[in-house]
Amino acid sequence: MAGTTQPSAIDDILAEHAGLELQLADPSLHNDPAAARRVGKRFAELAPIMATHAKLVAAREDLDAARELAADDASFAAELPALEALVEELDVTLTDLLAPRDPHDGDDVVLEVKSGEGGEESALFAADLARMYTRSAENAGWRVEVLGATYSDLGGFKDVTLSIKSKGDVRDGVWSRLKFEGGVHRVQRVPVTESQGRVHTSAAGVFIYPEPDEVEEVQIDEGDLRIDVYRSSGKGGQGVNTTDSAVRITHLPTGIVVTCQNERSQLQNKARAMQVLAARLQAAAEEAADAEASAGRASQVRTVDRSERIRTYNFPENRITDHRIGFKAHNLDAVLDGDMDALLDALGKSDREARLAAE
Repeated sequence: MAGTTQPSAIDDILAEHAGLELQLADPSLHNDPAAARRVGKRFAELAPIMATHAKLVAAREDLDAARELAADDASFAAELPALEALVEELDVTLTDLLAPRDPHDGDDVVLEVKSGEGGEESALFAADLARMYTRSAENAGWRVEVLGATYSDLGGFKDVTLSIKSKGDVRDGVWSRLKFEGGVHRVQRVPVTESQGRVHTSAAGVFIYPEPDEVEEVQIDEGDLRIDVYRSSGKGGQGVNTTDSAVRITHLPTGIVVTCQNERSQLQNKARAMQVLAARLQAAAEEAADAEASAGRASQVRTVDRSERIRTYNFPENRITDHRIGFKAHNLDAVLDGDMDALLDALGKSDREARLAAE
């Protein structure tokens, strides 16, 4: 239905955009890289709204002009349906863009995959999930970094931590796309260790946290930390580094444990682990402070138990099912190879509809 956008909302955005434009034109802003990054990021976030608003204004002007011409010459009436449809389409798009957003949508993420029930089969499935997210991120042009991993005997992951970052300032970052992945993922297939050819069910858990550029809300007391240094190891126990450079940080009050072994030096690993710890503590603090705002993360794993599944990966039927929104597709092989767009689009659409309905 045309005319659904709220004038006050778009007026606020127009005023904010003009203010940001002035800030970006001020050379003094760029003396503070962190402030310049925040302003630039917000300016980029508003770009799709500004572009859609400009198209809508132009389309409405064209529609008004066509109606005036049609009043004098009936031959112009043929143009009206197409212009009316365009105005309605742009109005709906703008309303969607103005809907309440998750404040972390522009953030990068830390994503953890942990094996659960199913032993070696679960660890192999955790490796499949990590590969799926890595391939999907690469398809999107994002950067993926393995911060730490513990391998199983057959080369699966007991746990693995990925840092996934977008490139440049964008309105919708990695969090906006992957934030619904947190939860228990269930697999149904014949394990490599199964000699009778029977289908087994196992599970792995995915935890995902936004990683803002600046984590200011969380104060970390060094006295609350236990820091262990050890030698990194890869598949089959092979050493990754020649020195004891891997770092494990335990936050004693919460029991949160973060490891990082990807960097070359102990200091670099410690700094990266502290960033991940800050992101996890921030997520926990936000959930504790505002249960309603954390609804998007409420479905994440409490225990890696099959009964709490959000999604099932059925190999015999080549089927993937997301139980939260009723999504079902028979292209599991493609999804596991990184083709997640249809699934992520459906999850995003469901979330936007819920946000609009809540207004």
